Amino acid sequence: MPQQLDTDWWRDAVVYQIYPRSFADADGDGIGDLPGMTARLGHLAALGVDAVWLSPFYVSPQADAGYDVADYTDVDPLFGTLDDADRFIAAAHEAGIRVIVDLVANHSSDRHLWFQAALAAGPGSPERARYLFRTGRGPRGELPPNNWLSVFGGSAWERLEDGDWYLHLFDRAQPDLDWTNPEVAELFDDVLRFWMARGVDGFRIDVAHGFVKAEGLPDADYDAHPMGSGFDRGPMWDQDAVHDIYRRWRRVLEEAGPGHILVAEAWVGPAERMARYVRPDEMQQSFNFPYMMAGWSAPRLRGVIDESLGANDAVGATTTWVLSNHDVVRHASRLGLPDPTGWPNGVGPRDPQPDAALGLRRARALTLLSLALPGSAYLYQGEELGLPEHTLLDDDARRDPSFFRHDGAQAGRDGCRVPLPWAAAAPAYGFSPSGASWLPQPEVFGDLAVDRQEGDPDSTLAFYRRALTLRRERRLGAGTLSWQPTGDEVLEFVNRRTRVVANLSGSPIALPDGAVLLASGPDAAEAAADGFLEPNAAVWLEASAG
Repeated sequence: MPQQLDTDWWRDAVVYQIYPRSFADADGDGIGDLPGMTARLGHLAALGVDAVWLSPFYVSPQADAGYDVADYTDVDPLFGTLDDADRFIAAAHEAGIRVIVDLVANHSSDRHLWFQAALAAGPGSPERARYLFRTGRGPRGELPPNNWLSVFGGSAWERLEDGDWYLHLFDRAQPDLDWTNPEVAELFDDVLRFWMARGVDGFRIDVAHGFVKAEGLPDADYDAHPMGSGFDRGPMWDQDAVHDIYRRWRRVLEEAGPGHILVAEAWVGPAERMARYVRPDEMQQSFNFPYMMAGWSAPRLRGVIDESLGANDAVGATTTWVLSNHDVVRHASRLGLPDPTGWPNGVGPRDPQPDAALGLRRARALTLLSLALPGSAYLYQGEELGLPEHTLLDDDARRDPSFFRHDGAQAGRDGCRVPLPWAAAAPAYGFSPSGASWLPQPEVFGDLAVDRQEGDPDSTLAFYRRALTLRRERRLGAGTLSWQPTGDEVLEFVNRRTRVVANLSGSPIALPDGAVLLASGPDAAEAAADGFLEPNAAVWLEASAG
């Protein structure tokens, strides 16, 4: 179905994240690519999503799986060519699916032409003024310019042989750009225009809260703003001047015509602070990380839902609901851990292991809750199959730089990035015709392959398809939420004519009257037909007109 003209399409859209290297491999090298993605668009059309968000596919040395960009206006040969990107965008639009691409603008790759020119030009040069180069502290400048730490572990500063230090809030191969330099702003204006001219509908902004640093780069107070808290307000995050950038970008998007959007990846709190990113003249959406982090707790979920809707409604913005992405433990495993409200940085063989059945049961329940909330929903590739985290990856198979910078103390993000299974009996479970796979796949992926789930009405894939169909038919994304009185570990609300009940307690509960529209699992459906909702389950009911 060709794409429809709807300038506010994003307000209640369901967006599916594709992690390109792990979605589908067409050429057999073991790394997913654009032709593989194009060939599998039918899966997304059948699922019923409105848009896709692509993680980076640009030219990159792949020090951080493409989030170290060396050329923002070309495709890395690993993933194909610019023509392949054009074909993917055109095919997605023909299927009625819009395309959002990642924009990595806090930092570039150290192989970017700008950084290579900065290295060659030397201290004090205009070329170095595009990045955050500084002299060190100490008698001989031998100490870093401040105490900032990399998100990936260790110091956020790297010293060159000429004595200068440069800032990298992530890997040393990802030098931070200096957004006070007008050349930086002009570069990314051109990048936005380049991709919109090729048909891209929007941009997901990586590290949106980090572009601007406090003047003078003062030391951070890590007691007040501990690393890993998720919502730090230290001198490197959420500075007020960052909003000037997004107002500028909003004008660039509007010049290109209606219907283009910006989506913020901004780990910012409280909710009112986050809502500043989605004011009418800035971005259209931001990821709702507090919701993703709430875990299996009814009080925490209800609190985050209320805070998010209240803050975003106050600025006229839609709210997003997300449970997993390429940086976090998959929720089908996270919710099955001994502490289902915890937030581990990966799960490895030496860590407590999740209860797979319980995790998937809870994951389907929270998915049903999320898809009934007003606003926009984001899905991470493979969650529609119920894929778990690969928690038993060997250390020698890992690729995530955060694993190595933490000396293996944290498992990191590889476990959620394992290539998808398409066909149970095929090489690499259908991911690659050669059987190659850049990360090893666990055996359970065979049981969860797309072809195993096709035609099974109880499968997670069938459940997602039915939920997305009902969500669209009943216009839940464009509705409003009305809480109903319940016990502490039960969530119940009405959205339009749909009543949603989620039982996070340890005991069955009686259901209110109403025909069962969809339950989170076959056992839950059977119990709901008898008027009960089992623990770790959710249901949609027909709500009365009153």
